[in-house]
Amino acid sequence: MKDKLTNELKRIISAYEDLVKGIDRSAKEKEKLEGRAYGGILRAGKGKLVESIAKELFRIAWEDLGNDKNRLKFRNGKIRIPIKDVKKYVQRLKNHEVRKYILKNSNEMFYEIKPDIQVYIDNRFKVYIECKAYTEVAMLKRILVDCTLVKHIYPDVKFLLFQLESQLGGDYSEIYKKVNVGSPSVHTLLSYFDIDLNIITLLRGERKVDKPIHKKKFFKPLELKSLKKAIEIIKELLITY
Repeated sequence: MKDKLTNELKRIISAYEDLVKGIDRSAKEKEKLEGRAYGGILRAGKGKLVESIAKELFRIAWEDLGNDKNRLKFRNGKIRIPIKDVKKYVQRLKNHEVRKYILKNSNEMFYEIKPDIQVYIDNRFKVYIECKAYTEVAMLKRILVDCTLVKHIYPDVKFLLFQLESQLGGDYSEIYKKVNVGSPSVHTLLSYFDIDLNIITLLRGERKVDKPIHKKKFFKPLELKSLKKAIEIIKELLITY
């Protein structure tokens, strides 16, 4: 069983290395031949990589807990957030025509959120995953707003930020610490939101803007130990199911 797990994780590491080491050359070629934006290609490639790693680790963790693989599904559709307390909201509006319009069309009014990954167990939405090549504090603020809106619709859903690198400050990039105490800015933001946000960081060392990991001299290895730790955190999210 251990050999099988190690082999699966090594395949993830191999895929990570192939993409990250080759994406710079690929992005430059596509920019030259197809006119596509270099930065956009990099972001899209890394984003898809993080999503695929997250799904694979969830699958491994789920099956390692002894569960039927067919009970676990991944979706990435949009979640519709309706107007909260329509009548109460309308009472706050001064313009009579606007109030009348909203009351008449309230069933068609909503805000859409598209999580990177939605984890379903027995066809029920259980874990909301935001996948990032890296996360900085300004990005975290938007993530927390989206999570808060989703929680109004799915109050029992668990929330996970899954990132390659961290730019959140504090010790989030010290991935092998038994307990990460976080950073002042992150804790300040979290104090304003009723969200229990789990954070998994895969690569050691704070992200540096001038040291992108797709450049050969700044490449960061993805380690077996890191993936195994991520699996244990995921198991804690899944074990109640």
